[in-house]
Amino acid sequence: MNGAKTGKKILVVDDESDVVTYLSTLFQENGYDTVSAADGNEAMEKLKTEKPDLISLDISLPKKSGVKFYREIKGDPDTRNVPVVIVTAITGYGDDREAFKRFISTRRQVPPPEGFILKPIDTKELLETVRRLLSGG
Repeated sequence: MNGAKTGKKILVVDDESDVVTYLSTLFQENGYDTVSAADGNEAMEKLKTEKPDLISLDISLPKKSGVKFYREIKGDPDTRNVPVVIVTAITGYGDDREAFKRFISTRRQVPPPEGFILKPIDTKELLETVRRLLSGG
């Protein structure tokens, strides 16, 4: 990992502090700035104040679920273009990523997430997804 600064900021949303630390460290070692939130309400605040380039989002969150947060940001013209990579162990669909993507995007013309990574996290897959989304390709 080269660690050269990319100038891109990632909002890491997870209620497990060890996961936040792990992902933040991984992203920072790969040149990204990070901010974090432990629930959907805090994530919404950070989204508005920090203006991240990408969001790493867990689904199982206290106060406001990751699904509700996702649907809110994708329904808002000011935030809908921020790419979201869902990083979760909980899908309700086993390992069927496509079924979960269809579920999360069922209401109000909400698009499927730009990325979807199952826990335990495949760091190579996660970093490749983030690089692709932040490079515009």
